[in-house]
Amino acid sequence: MNTLTHKGYAARVEFDAEDRIFHGRIAGIRDIVTFHGESVKELLAAFEEAVDDYLATCEKLGQRHAAE
Repeated sequence: MNTLTHKGYAARVEFDAEDRIFHGRIAGIRDIVTFHGESVKELLAAFEEAVDDYLATCEKLGQRHAAE
């Protein structure tokens, strides 16, 4: 298992050999936020987008997020 970081958030990443896809989940938050990609480039972009979307949603709902 490997770890990614973006804007203070970390994610655990695994590779599913059967489906030939990388998948991950943002760690350390109450919500379940997942992402996936078929290549490392796609995975990194999906992770960054997931974090950015999570932060935007927290802001819109007036909720504190884990990195605060």
